[in-house]
Amino acid sequence: MVPASENTGPLKGLRVIEMGQLIAGPFCGQLLGDMGADVVKIEPPGPGDPMRVWGRADSPVWWEVVGRNKRSVSIDLRVAEGQALARKLIAGADILIENFRPGTLEKWGMSPAALHAENRGLIIVRISGYGQTGPYSDRAGFGGIGEAMGGWRNIVGDPDRPPSRMGVSIGDSLAGTYGCIGALAALRHRDQTGEGQVVDSALYEAVLQVMESVVPEYSVSGYTRERSGSYLPGIAPSNVYPCKNGDFMIGANQDSIFARLCVAMDDPALAKDPRYVDHVSRGRHQIELDALIARWTQTQTIDEVEARMIEHAIPAGRVYKPADMIADPHFQAREAIVDVQHPRWATLKMQNVFPKLSKTPGAIRSIAPQNVGEHNAMYVDELGLTLEEVEGLKARQII
Repeated sequence: MVPASENTGPLKGLRVIEMGQLIAGPFCGQLLGDMGADVVKIEPPGPGDPMRVWGRADSPVWWEVVGRNKRSVSIDLRVAEGQALARKLIAGADILIENFRPGTLEKWGMSPAALHAENRGLIIVRISGYGQTGPYSDRAGFGGIGEAMGGWRNIVGDPDRPPSRMGVSIGDSLAGTYGCIGALAALRHRDQTGEGQVVDSALYEAVLQVMESVVPEYSVSGYTRERSGSYLPGIAPSNVYPCKNGDFMIGANQDSIFARLCVAMDDPALAKDPRYVDHVSRGRHQIELDALIARWTQTQTIDEVEARMIEHAIPAGRVYKPADMIADPHFQAREAIVDVQHPRWATLKMQNVFPKLSKTPGAIRSIAPQNVGEHNAMYVDELGLTLEEVEGLKARQII
């Protein structure tokens, strides 16, 4: 059972101030916290981060994942006293994360130049829809908009239907991930020079980064990749195929693997068929090849197909739902999903910390703060404010 008490993560000793809300900024903070950083999350007094209530109405547990390994302090950043308090926290930090609209920090008197004047080594991760510069920089942006402009939405879904979406907020998560990567790279630079810098992570650019050859293909041949449903054009066979009792994923698009698939299907001669003999040929005849494989899988159960794939070393896997993940012995052996001790959710499970490090593993050390401002005592303990000063801030609803 987690949380674990000991911090063995590689980022132990680093202080992160997180001022973002919703997904992208907090996901960046989650990644850093998972790896051992002390993440202090600034939330608005009262309701706090909207993520606290996002998810299913009867079980809003999204916050429990994105808020783990963090401490919560409450500050009204819209007023001068709150801004001054935030600057005191940031002055002693290594990394600041924010995902407000560009210009908001500057409006609050916390421009990068001002913050670096007080903390030369500060790394400022700024996550926004369109980046800190350019003609669209001042526009509001959510992850879905980044997915659309970055090219993702246009290629997701069936060709005879409007663009679809992935079932998770992938644009936000990608922007948060690239913000984290940028922060770690900036730490390397700071180790060498003592200088901090700004990490500018734009939602649409984070999506664009994972779009593989979509832009180069258009630039050299005028080809525009479009929606193709469950398969990737030209990559065959690689699809979800129907079995007697459900669907099963097979990826056999490399020549030698395809030859093994043909043996598994009791049709080794198929690998020599001119239509399927190499990668390019299979791509040209992708639809008919998928139909051929589907005719075979439909005669088998998932267990039977899986056994054949394992026997012949063919990449394949079941299409999992949460119950399947929790029950799977491989997930269990690697502790990919863990039980979390929690005062409210007796059966709370969630994904563990990834990737796994052999010498300095990250861990879920603490559950998400259950109350906004749960750790406001740090104003007394670490910033040296008196109890009277803290009570005065609280009375004026600054914290």
